[in-house]
Amino acid sequence: MPRYILRRLLYSLILIVGLLTAVFFLVHLMPGDPVQLIGEQELDEAGRDLIRQRMGLDQPLLQQYFRWLGQCFRGDFGTSLSHGRPVTQVLAEALPRTLLLTFSAFIVRWILGIVIGVSIAQHPGRRRSRLLNSLGLVLYSLPSFWIGLVLIMVFSRNFGWFPSGGMVSPDALWLSPGERILDGLHHLVLPVLVLGVGNIGPVVRYGESSLSPILVSDWVLAARAHGIPERMLIWRHSLRGAMPTLLTLAGLSLPGLFGGAVVVEKIFAWPGVGLLAYQAILTRDYPLIMADTALVAVLVALASLMADLGCHWADPRLRLEADGEDVR
Repeated sequence: MPRYILRRLLYSLILIVGLLTAVFFLVHLMPGDPVQLIGEQELDEAGRDLIRQRMGLDQPLLQQYFRWLGQCFRGDFGTSLSHGRPVTQVLAEALPRTLLLTFSAFIVRWILGIVIGVSIAQHPGRRRSRLLNSLGLVLYSLPSFWIGLVLIMVFSRNFGWFPSGGMVSPDALWLSPGERILDGLHHLVLPVLVLGVGNIGPVVRYGESSLSPILVSDWVLAARAHGIPERMLIWRHSLRGAMPTLLTLAGLSLPGLFGGAVVVEKIFAWPGVGLLAYQAILTRDYPLIMADTALVAVLVALASLMADLGCHWADPRLRLEADGEDVR
Protein backbone atom coordinates (compact mmCIF):
# COMPACT_ATOMS: atom_id res chain seq x y z
CA MET A 1 0.00 0.00 0.00
CA PRO A 2 2.75 2.61 0.75
CA ARG A 3 4.27 1.95 -2.68
CA TYR A 4 0.88 2.38 -4.27
CA ILE A 5 0.37 5.72 -2.51
CA LEU A 6 3.83 6.95 -3.55
CA ARG A 7 3.17 5.89 -7.14
CA ARG A 8 -0.17 7.72 -7.17
CA LEU A 9 1.43 10.85 -5.72
CA LEU A 10 4.10 10.75 -8.43
CA TYR A 11 1.49 10.38 -11.17
CA SER A 12 -0.52 13.23 -9.64
CA LEU A 13 2.56 15.47 -9.56
CA ILE A 14 3.30 14.76 -13.23
CA LEU A 15 -0.34 15.45 -14.13
CA ILE A 16 -0.39 18.73 -12.19
CA VAL A 17 2.83 19.97 -13.81
CA GLY A 18 1.50 19.05 -17.26
CA LEU A 19 -1.80 20.81 -16.59
CA LEU A 20 -0.09 23.96 -15.31
CA THR A 21 2.22 24.00 -18.31
CA ALA A 22 -0.70 23.87 -20.72
CA VAL A 23 -2.65 26.53 -18.80
CA PHE A 24 0.41 28.80 -18.59
CA PHE A 25 0.89 28.96 -22.35
CA LEU A 26 -2.84 29.17 -23.11
CA VAL A 27 -3.30 32.05 -20.66
CA HIS A 28 -0.32 34.00 -21.98
CA LEU A 29 -1.53 33.53 -25.56
CA MET A 30 -4.92 35.09 -24.81
CA PRO A 31 -5.46 38.50 -26.40
CA GLY A 32 -5.26 41.51 -24.12
CA ASP A 33 -2.52 43.40 -22.29
CA PRO A 34 -2.72 42.96 -18.48
CA VAL A 35 -1.00 46.31 -17.96
CA GLN A 36 -3.87 48.08 -19.72
CA LEU A 37 -6.58 45.96 -18.11
CA ILE A 38 -5.56 46.62 -14.49
CA GLY A 39 -6.30 50.33 -14.57
CA GLU A 40 -3.07 51.80 -15.95
CA GLN A 41 -4.69 53.61 -18.87
CA GLU A 42 -3.34 56.98 -17.72
CA LEU A 43 0.29 55.87 -18.21
CA ASP A 44 2.21 56.56 -21.35
CA GLU A 45 3.95 53.81 -23.31
CA ALA A 46 7.22 54.27 -21.41
CA GLY A 47 5.43 53.77 -18.10
CA ARG A 48 3.71 50.65 -19.38
CA ASP A 49 7.03 49.26 -20.60
CA LEU A 50 8.51 49.86 -17.15
CA ILE A 51 5.66 47.93 -15.50
CA ARG A 52 6.04 45.07 -17.99
CA GLN A 53 9.76 44.96 -17.19
CA ARG A 54 9.10 44.80 -13.45
CA MET A 55 6.56 42.00 -13.93
CA GLY A 56 8.86 40.11 -16.29
CA LEU A 57 6.38 40.32 -19.18
CA ASP A 58 9.07 41.64 -21.52
CA GLN A 59 10.99 38.37 -21.38
CA PRO A 60 10.51 35.49 -23.86
CA LEU A 61 7.57 33.28 -23.03
CA LEU A 62 9.68 30.19 -22.41
CA GLN A 63 11.92 32.13 -20.01
CA GLN A 64 8.83 33.41 -18.17
CA TYR A 65 7.60 29.83 -17.83
CA PHE A 66 10.77 28.43 -16.29
CA ARG A 67 11.06 31.42 -13.97
CA TRP A 68 7.45 30.95 -12.84
CA LEU A 69 7.90 27.19 -12.43
CA GLY A 70 10.96 27.70 -10.25
CA GLN A 71 9.06 30.18 -8.09
CA CYS A 72 6.20 27.68 -7.70
CA PHE A 73 8.49 24.97 -6.37
CA ARG A 74 9.74 27.51 -3.82
CA GLY A 75 6.16 28.28 -2.79
CA ASP A 76 6.17 31.77 -4.35
CA PHE A 77 3.25 32.38 -6.73
CA GLY A 78 4.00 36.07 -7.18
CA THR A 79 1.89 39.16 -6.67
CA SER A 80 -1.63 39.56 -8.01
CA LEU A 81 -1.75 42.21 -10.73
CA SER A 82 -5.33 43.24 -9.95
CA HIS A 83 -5.22 43.03 -6.13
CA GLY A 84 -1.70 44.30 -5.57
CA ARG A 85 -1.06 41.68 -2.87
CA PRO A 86 0.69 38.30 -2.74
CA VAL A 87 -1.38 35.66 -4.50
CA THR A 88 -1.16 33.33 -1.50
CA GLN A 89 -2.89 35.93 0.69
CA VAL A 90 -5.68 36.48 -1.82
CA LEU A 91 -6.32 32.74 -2.20
CA ALA A 92 -6.07 32.10 1.55
CA GLU A 93 -9.01 34.46 2.09
CA ALA A 94 -11.18 32.93 -0.65
CA LEU A 95 -10.37 29.23 -0.24
CA PRO A 96 -12.40 28.57 2.96
CA ARG A 97 -15.49 30.06 1.30
CA THR A 98 -15.16 27.81 -1.74
CA LEU A 99 -14.50 24.75 0.42
CA LEU A 100 -17.62 25.53 2.45
CA LEU A 101 -19.71 25.75 -0.71
CA THR A 102 -18.28 22.70 -2.49
CA PHE A 103 -18.17 20.47 0.60
CA SER A 104 -21.78 21.32 1.47
CA ALA A 105 -22.88 20.66 -2.12
CA PHE A 106 -20.93 17.38 -2.17
CA ILE A 107 -22.61 16.16 1.02
CA VAL A 108 -26.09 17.15 -0.18
CA ARG A 109 -25.55 15.56 -3.61
CA TRP A 110 -24.33 12.23 -2.28
CA ILE A 111 -26.74 11.84 0.62
CA LEU A 112 -29.76 12.59 -1.57
CA GLY A 113 -28.36 10.64 -4.53
CA ILE A 114 -27.65 7.49 -2.53
CA VAL A 115 -31.00 7.64 -0.72
CA ILE A 116 -32.88 8.04 -4.02
CA GLY A 117 -30.75 5.35 -5.70
CA VAL A 118 -31.44 2.89 -2.88
CA SER A 119 -35.17 3.65 -3.08
CA ILE A 120 -35.20 2.97 -6.84
CA ALA A 121 -33.18 -0.24 -6.45
CA GLN A 122 -35.59 -1.48 -3.76
CA HIS A 123 -38.67 -0.84 -5.89
CA PRO A 124 -37.67 -1.13 -9.57
CA GLY A 125 -40.30 -0.44 -12.20
CA ARG A 126 -42.64 1.49 -9.94
CA ARG A 127 -44.04 4.82 -11.07
CA ARG A 128 -42.20 6.66 -8.29
CA SER A 129 -38.90 5.10 -9.35
CA ARG A 130 -39.40 6.07 -12.98
CA LEU A 131 -40.32 9.59 -11.92
CA LEU A 132 -37.21 9.97 -9.76
CA ASN A 133 -35.00 8.65 -12.56
CA SER A 134 -36.52 11.07 -15.05
CA LEU A 135 -36.20 14.00 -12.63
CA GLY A 136 -32.51 13.25 -12.06
CA LEU A 137 -31.90 13.07 -15.82
CA VAL A 138 -33.68 16.40 -16.38
CA LEU A 139 -31.67 18.13 -13.64
CA TYR A 140 -28.44 16.72 -15.06
CA SER A 141 -29.24 17.98 -18.56
CA LEU A 142 -30.03 21.55 -17.49
CA PRO A 143 -27.13 24.04 -17.30
CA SER A 144 -26.30 25.17 -13.78
CA PHE A 145 -26.48 28.87 -14.61
CA TRP A 146 -30.06 28.43 -15.85
CA ILE A 147 -31.08 26.57 -12.68
CA GLY A 148 -29.44 29.28 -10.58
CA LEU A 149 -31.25 32.09 -12.37
CA VAL A 150 -34.59 30.29 -12.04
CA LEU A 151 -34.07 29.73 -8.31
CA ILE A 152 -33.15 33.39 -7.83
CA MET A 153 -36.23 34.52 -9.75
CA VAL A 154 -38.60 32.20 -7.89
CA PHE A 155 -37.30 31.96 -4.33
CA SER A 156 -35.52 35.31 -4.03
CA ARG A 157 -37.33 37.81 -6.20
CA ASN A 158 -40.89 36.46 -6.16
CA PHE A 159 -41.17 34.87 -2.70
CA GLY A 160 -38.28 36.59 -0.94
CA TRP A 161 -37.38 33.46 1.01
CA PHE A 162 -33.64 33.53 0.30
CA PRO A 163 -31.10 36.24 -0.61
CA SER A 164 -30.12 36.48 -4.25
CA GLY A 165 -26.39 36.64 -3.66
CA GLY A 166 -23.50 37.27 -1.35
CA MET A 167 -22.22 35.32 1.62
CA VAL A 168 -23.62 37.47 4.45
CA SER A 169 -26.15 40.25 4.88
CA PRO A 170 -25.02 43.91 4.92
CA ASP A 171 -25.81 44.16 8.64
CA ALA A 172 -23.94 40.97 9.57
CA LEU A 173 -21.43 42.88 11.74
CA TRP A 174 -24.20 43.90 14.13
CA LEU A 175 -25.59 40.37 14.52
CA SER A 176 -24.82 38.00 17.37
CA PRO A 177 -22.57 34.97 16.65
CA GLY A 178 -25.56 32.63 16.47
CA GLU A 179 -27.43 34.97 14.14
CA ARG A 180 -24.36 35.25 11.92
CA ILE A 181 -24.24 31.47 11.53
CA LEU A 182 -27.93 31.36 10.62
CA ASP A 183 -27.45 34.25 8.21
CA GLY A 184 -24.58 32.42 6.51
CA LEU A 185 -26.62 29.23 6.21
CA HIS A 186 -29.48 31.30 4.77
CA HIS A 187 -27.17 32.60 2.03
CA LEU A 188 -25.77 29.10 1.44
CA VAL A 189 -29.06 27.36 0.56
CA LEU A 190 -29.53 28.40 -3.08
CA PRO A 191 -25.87 27.99 -4.19
CA VAL A 192 -25.73 24.54 -2.59
CA LEU A 193 -28.95 23.51 -4.30
CA VAL A 194 -27.63 24.56 -7.71
CA LEU A 195 -24.19 22.98 -7.27
CA GLY A 196 -25.35 19.86 -5.44
CA VAL A 197 -28.80 18.88 -6.65
CA GLY A 198 -28.23 20.07 -10.22
CA ASN A 199 -25.82 17.18 -10.94
CA ILE A 200 -27.44 14.51 -8.80
CA GLY A 201 -28.45 12.37 -11.79
CA PRO A 202 -25.22 10.29 -12.15
CA VAL A 203 -25.16 9.54 -8.42
CA VAL A 204 -28.72 8.23 -8.57
CA ARG A 205 -28.08 6.16 -11.69
CA TYR A 206 -24.82 4.62 -10.50
CA GLY A 207 -26.22 4.02 -7.03
CA GLU A 208 -29.23 2.20 -8.44
CA SER A 209 -27.29 0.21 -11.08
CA SER A 210 -24.56 -0.92 -8.66
CA LEU A 211 -26.99 -1.84 -5.88
CA SER A 212 -29.64 -3.66 -7.95
CA PRO A 213 -27.50 -6.76 -8.74
CA ILE A 214 -26.49 -7.03 -5.08
CA LEU A 215 -30.08 -7.00 -3.85
CA VAL A 216 -30.93 -10.07 -5.97
CA SER A 217 -27.72 -11.99 -5.20
CA ASP A 218 -27.81 -15.35 -3.41
CA TRP A 219 -26.24 -14.14 -0.17
CA VAL A 220 -28.79 -11.33 0.16
CA LEU A 221 -31.65 -13.77 -0.39
CA ALA A 222 -30.13 -16.08 2.22
CA ALA A 223 -29.75 -13.19 4.66
CA ARG A 224 -33.40 -12.27 4.19
CA ALA A 225 -34.38 -15.90 4.80
CA HIS A 226 -32.47 -15.81 8.11
CA GLY A 227 -34.52 -12.83 9.23
CA ILE A 228 -31.98 -10.00 8.97
CA PRO A 229 -33.88 -6.69 8.96
CA GLU A 230 -34.18 -5.11 5.53
CA ARG A 231 -32.76 -1.77 6.66
CA MET A 232 -29.66 -3.38 8.14
CA LEU A 233 -29.26 -5.61 5.08
CA ILE A 234 -29.26 -2.64 2.71
CA TRP A 235 -27.46 0.11 4.59
CA ARG A 236 -24.88 -1.97 6.42
CA HIS A 237 -24.15 -4.88 4.08
CA SER A 238 -25.42 -4.38 0.52
CA LEU A 239 -24.38 -0.76 0.20
CA ARG A 240 -20.78 -1.61 1.08
CA GLY A 241 -20.61 -3.84 -1.98
CA ALA A 242 -21.53 -0.84 -4.12
CA MET A 243 -19.05 1.49 -2.42
CA PRO A 244 -16.11 0.96 -4.84
CA THR A 245 -18.25 2.13 -7.77
CA LEU A 246 -19.65 5.08 -5.83
CA LEU A 247 -16.25 6.14 -4.50
CA THR A 248 -14.78 6.00 -8.00
CA LEU A 249 -17.62 8.18 -9.25
CA ALA A 250 -17.01 10.58 -6.35
CA GLY A 251 -13.38 10.98 -7.37
CA LEU A 252 -14.30 11.53 -11.02
CA SER A 253 -16.96 14.11 -10.14
CA LEU A 254 -14.62 16.40 -8.20
CA PRO A 255 -13.24 18.34 -11.21
CA GLY A 256 -16.80 19.06 -12.31
CA LEU A 257 -17.68 20.15 -8.78
CA PHE A 258 -14.87 22.72 -8.66
CA GLY A 259 -15.56 23.77 -12.23
CA GLY A 260 -19.24 24.27 -11.46
CA ALA A 261 -18.29 26.39 -8.45
CA VAL A 262 -16.94 29.03 -10.85
CA VAL A 263 -20.36 29.45 -12.46
CA VAL A 264 -22.28 29.28 -9.17
CA GLU A 265 -20.00 31.76 -7.41
CA LYS A 266 -20.39 34.19 -10.30
CA ILE A 267 -24.20 33.90 -10.33
CA PHE A 268 -24.59 34.27 -6.56
CA ALA A 269 -21.64 36.68 -6.05
CA TRP A 270 -20.10 34.16 -3.67
CA PRO A 271 -16.61 35.51 -2.79
CA GLY A 272 -14.66 32.31 -3.36
CA VAL A 273 -11.86 30.96 -5.52
CA GLY A 274 -14.17 30.51 -8.51
CA LEU A 275 -15.19 34.16 -8.56
CA LEU A 276 -11.53 35.14 -8.20
CA ALA A 277 -10.65 32.97 -11.20
CA TYR A 278 -13.41 34.58 -13.29
CA GLN A 279 -12.24 38.08 -12.42
CA ALA A 280 -8.59 37.13 -12.95
CA ILE A 281 -9.34 35.91 -16.48
CA LEU A 282 -11.10 39.17 -17.33
CA THR A 283 -8.15 41.25 -16.09
CA ARG A 284 -5.45 38.87 -17.42
CA ASP A 285 -4.08 38.49 -13.89
CA TYR A 286 -1.56 35.80 -14.84
CA PRO A 287 -0.17 35.03 -11.35
CA LEU A 288 -3.65 34.67 -9.86
CA ILE A 289 -4.91 32.49 -12.72
CA MET A 290 -1.96 30.13 -12.43
CA ALA A 291 -2.10 29.92 -8.64
CA ASP A 292 -5.85 29.32 -8.77
CA THR A 293 -5.37 26.52 -11.29
CA ALA A 294 -2.58 24.96 -9.23
CA LEU A 295 -4.68 25.08 -6.07
CA VAL A 296 -7.70 23.41 -7.66
CA ALA A 297 -5.49 20.79 -9.34
CA VAL A 298 -3.86 19.87 -6.03
CA LEU A 299 -7.24 19.68 -4.27
CA VAL A 300 -8.67 17.44 -7.00
CA ALA A 301 -5.58 15.19 -6.99
CA LEU A 302 -5.68 14.78 -3.20
CA ALA A 303 -9.42 14.14 -3.18
CA SER A 304 -9.05 11.56 -5.98
CA LEU A 305 -6.32 9.83 -3.97
CA MET A 306 -8.62 9.72 -0.94
CA ALA A 307 -11.36 8.23 -3.13
CA ASP A 308 -8.95 5.52 -4.34
CA LEU A 309 -7.91 4.73 -0.78
CA GLY A 310 -11.59 4.47 0.10
CA CYS A 311 -12.05 1.97 -2.73
CA HIS A 312 -9.17 -0.10 -1.36
CA TRP A 313 -10.75 -0.01 2.08
CA ALA A 314 -14.12 -1.14 0.72
CA ASP A 315 -12.74 -3.88 -1.58
CA PRO A 316 -10.06 -6.20 -0.09
CA ARG A 317 -9.14 -7.44 -3.58
CA LEU A 318 -7.82 -3.98 -4.47
CA ARG A 319 -5.67 -3.96 -1.34
CA LEU A 320 -4.12 -7.28 -2.37
CA GLU A 321 -3.47 -6.00 -5.90
CA ALA A 322 -1.82 -2.86 -4.50
CA ASP A 323 0.47 -5.06 -2.40
CA GLY A 324 1.40 -7.15 -5.46
CA GLU A 325 -0.49 -10.28 -4.46
CA ASP A 326 -2.44 -12.50 -6.84
CA VAL A 327 -6.20 -12.27 -6.17
CA ARG A 328 -7.27 -15.00 -8.61
